Amino acid sequence: MKNILLAVTGLSPQVITETLYALHQSGREVHAIHVITTREGKDRIFAELLSGEKGRYYAYMEEYGIDPATIAFDHTHVHTVTDSHGVECADILTEKDNERLLTLCLDMAFGLTKDPDSAVFFSIAGGRKTMSACLTLASQFYGRPQDRLYHVLVSPEFESNRNFFYPPKQSQTIGLKDRNGQAYFKDTRYARINLISVPFVSIRDSLSKDALKAPKPPGALLLSLIREETPRLTVNLLQRKIIYKKVELDLTPAHMAIYAFFAMRKKACRKKEPSCGACRECFLELPQILDNTPAIAGIYKKLCGTRPIEEMSKTGIINLDAERFNSFKSKIKNALKNRFGPYALKDLEIASTGRRPDTRYGILMDRGKIEIVY
Repeated sequence: MKNILLAVTGLSPQVITETLYALHQSGREVHAIHVITTREGKDRIFAELLSGEKGRYYAYMEEYGIDPATIAFDHTHVHTVTDSHGVECADILTEKDNERLLTLCLDMAFGLTKDPDSAVFFSIAGGRKTMSACLTLASQFYGRPQDRLYHVLVSPEFESNRNFFYPPKQSQTIGLKDRNGQAYFKDTRYARINLISVPFVSIRDSLSKDALKAPKPPGALLLSLIREETPRLTVNLLQRKIIYKKVELDLTPAHMAIYAFFAMRKKACRKKEPSCGACRECFLELPQILDNTPAIAGIYKKLCGTRPIEEMSKTGIINLDAERFNSFKSKIKNALKNRFGPYALKDLEIASTGRRPDTRYGILMDRGKIEIVY
C-alpha cells in the first residue's frame, strides 16, 4: 500500500515536517507528499524545506536515517491556488480565492484516491482555517476506508516557531517568546507533537458513478447526492386506491376494475428484461378488451363486496362496449391528471398506440415498478 500525505499549508512550512515526524513516530510510512498552498506558502517551502542540503526537510531525513529517494517530494509536488489566468494567489482573502482553493482540494483528492492500492493521509494542520475546511470537505467527498484525516498538535510554545521544524534527536536550545512577547529559551526535548486522527464521514459511495469519472465542482457533487427514489405505482384493490410517489387516489369500483385489469396484465408478463422499453406485447386491441369483460367484471365484483352482480347495472362495467370503454378510459385519465399531474400521465394512463383500426391499449410503466395489492 502506497501512503500519500496531502497537506495544506500557509506561511508555516514546518507543519509538513512536523506531520511527517508524527506519522513516522506512530509507525506510518509515507511514500509521497503533496502540498496545497499559496504563492507565498510555496516560496516558504522552497526556501526553508527544499533548499538543497540546507533544507529542513532534507535535514530531517538525514537525521532520522531516511533515504530521500523513498519519498516522492520535490517542487512538482507543491500545488498553488491560481486564478482564472493561471496567476498564483498570494493568499486566500476573497470568496473567489476560496472557491479556487476548494476546487484544487477536490481535484487533488480525486486524483490521489483513484489508485485502490494507495492510502491518502489528509493533513489539515496548516494554513488558514478555510484551507483546513476545504481539504476536510474534499476528504469527505472522495475519502475511502483506507484514507485518514489528520491534525497535528504541537506544544504551544513551539508551535509556528520559525526555528522549530521537528524534535531533533539531540535536544537543542532555541529562543522562544511568551505571551507578553518576552524572549526566553527552552530545550526541544520538551516539545510534544501529537498526531490526531479526526473522524470523518465519507460520502464517496453515495456519489453517482458519473461523479467519480472525473473531478466535479462542489455543486455538481452535492447534486449527485440528491436522488429521487424510483417512482412506483401501487394498485391497492383492498382499499380501492392507487398510490404514486406517496400520493393516493381513490377510484370508483368501475374505474378501479378497468385500471387494475391493465395493471395486472402488465405484471403478468413473463419476459426476462427488467425494463419494458418499447415493448407493447401486453397491450390489447379493443375487441380483445371487450372479450375480457368477464375478467374485468370479476374484479369489479370483488371490489363491490357482497352486492349480487345481477343487481349491478346492465349498461355499465359488466356489459362493456367501445363507447363505454372509451368513456371509462377518459374519466380515469382525467382523475390521474388531476391527482398526479400531467407529467405522470405518460407512465400511469391507459395509453393507446397505433392507428385505427389497429389501436392497442395498455399501461406504459415498467412492470417492475408496479405493485398489486389484493
